[in-house]
Amino acid sequence: DRGNGAVVLPYDAERGRVLLTRQFRYPAYVNDHPDGMLVEAAAGLLDGDDPMAAVRREAEEELGVTLGPLTHVFDAYMSPGSVTERLHFYAAPYLPADRTGNGGGLEEEGEDIDVLELPFAEALAMVRDGRIADGKTVMLLHWAALDGPFAPAAATG
Repeated sequence: DRGNGAVVLPYDAERGRVLLTRQFRYPAYVNDHPDGMLVEAAAGLLDGDDPMAAVRREAEEELGVTLGPLTHVFDAYMSPGSVTERLHFYAAPYLPADRTGNGGGLEEEGEDIDVLELPFAEALAMVRDGRIADGKTVMLLHWAALDGPFAPAAATG
């Protein structure tokens, strides 16, 4: 039991972009990932906060962005056979002006995070070819394509 967490997909529907992170993940590295560098949606443990406060905190720390209104997407148990963690999934719009910091994570927590602003179509292509292999990120990107801000119904209003 490591506690519950929250994850967020910031998106700019007008410009067709999403904000993601890239960071070294030792467990992926020792389990055959070539360099251990994973592209992920910003996430973290709740640490006593409610899930919406946690994703706002993580977005500021990791991405340097102040989020707009949050949409609760769903909750999921990521590995219920071995871990009790429930992850709360969110999405939120952002504009270029909302990028108020550099992001990169907290040095005192040993975080060294690259911020990636990617075209949504490229992020989906990265899922297809394996460059994005993180489960929570795959789930949020697929939600965004099927039911979220980049879904065909969303584009037609």
